[in-house]
Amino acid sequence: MAVSVVMPALEMAQETGKLVSWKKKEGEQVKKGEMLLEVETDKAVVEIEASGDGVLSGVTAKEGDVVPVGQTIAWLLKPGESVPAGGGHMQSGRKMDAAPAAAAAAPASVAAEPVSAAGARISPKARRLAREHGVDISKLRGSGAGGEILADDILKASASAAQPSAPAATAKPASAPSAPTPGGAVSSIGRIMAERTTQSWTTVPHFFVARDVDASALNATRERLIPAIEKSHGVKVTHTDLIVAAVSRALRQHPRMNGSWANGSITINADVNVALAMAVEDAVVTAVIKNSDRISLGEIAKQRKELAERARANKLQPADITGATFTISNLGMFSVDAFTAIIVPPQAGILAVGAIAERVVASNGMLGVKPMVTLTLSSDHRVVDGVRAAQFLNDVVVALSEPDKWAR
Repeated sequence: MAVSVVMPALEMAQETGKLVSWKKKEGEQVKKGEMLLEVETDKAVVEIEASGDGVLSGVTAKEGDVVPVGQTIAWLLKPGESVPAGGGHMQSGRKMDAAPAAAAAAPASVAAEPVSAAGARISPKARRLAREHGVDISKLRGSGAGGEILADDILKASASAAQPSAPAATAKPASAPSAPTPGGAVSSIGRIMAERTTQSWTTVPHFFVARDVDASALNATRERLIPAIEKSHGVKVTHTDLIVAAVSRALRQHPRMNGSWANGSITINADVNVALAMAVEDAVVTAVIKNSDRISLGEIAKQRKELAERARANKLQPADITGATFTISNLGMFSVDAFTAIIVPPQAGILAVGAIAERVVASNGMLGVKPMVTLTLSSDHRVVDGVRAAQFLNDVVVALSEPDKWAR
């Protein structure tokens, strides 16, 4: 049976994906598991593997195209097969799923596309943006398949309308100030990331709790474990790895903190998958360490290193950026003392980690100098209240103060 290659849904609320490149040419033989294409989301450029064998045929999307999730963009054909009638919107045949969410999201995404006043299809996101920016969609020609109006088209139209018309050269006074220098183009990842963080900040009821933590035991444990971990896993253990391990074990004891808010209800996630915020070019991606509460410290360090390398090389896989139940953002390496982070929906929380630095602190009525770090927890008040957040953060602090009990 012919295998349809569809634009995958790699995250919740994703409506479109940008085709960055094809790894195979039309007419070329493809084997299951080979890299077939690269797709750009708001989190990363992700490589998509072929889920079947066949000859790449009927390619309808070219590099740079923005395609609705679930739309067929090519086929993998066996000898004697031909591209099914219906082209890019054909939903029969066996789909090539890049992630479990892709198959479930595809029919809804295609069926839910409304039509503009001019007769062109328009995505729900684009229609919402058009209302917010006052863009007349009847005058637009979309960049999507068949002229579909996408969110990018609305944002570009809004930006163009906001630009004042250039005055005639003869009418410009000699004393007129020079035009401001453009700040530079924003990548699709950076722009969508800005949109998503704005949406989170304006729709999720954030609240914050913070603790200053004595990092003496953490430092001592890290130094003691480095030789053994490097020998067994070939990777150095960082403070981030220890924090991931401590947070993961605390999440196991506080299931609400590991929960999600979606469709007006709370979902308790069965697995603990901690994501790490990583800076890449002009954006931030969140790469996920799966089952981080059940793997060793060495395995956490190994996964973190591999994820960071793939993120810097724009080689993250779909599994690398999906399934997170909690996020950690560590800016300690940039000498940041403390900060608050914005929650990544539908997760219930994100932990912001500052730098470990020596401070003068009081202990047992005496002043002393100790290495301290500030942890700031951002929580979704729909999922957890202040008491639950404080109890969770306290257990994280206790774990970091007693790493000998769990760090292996």
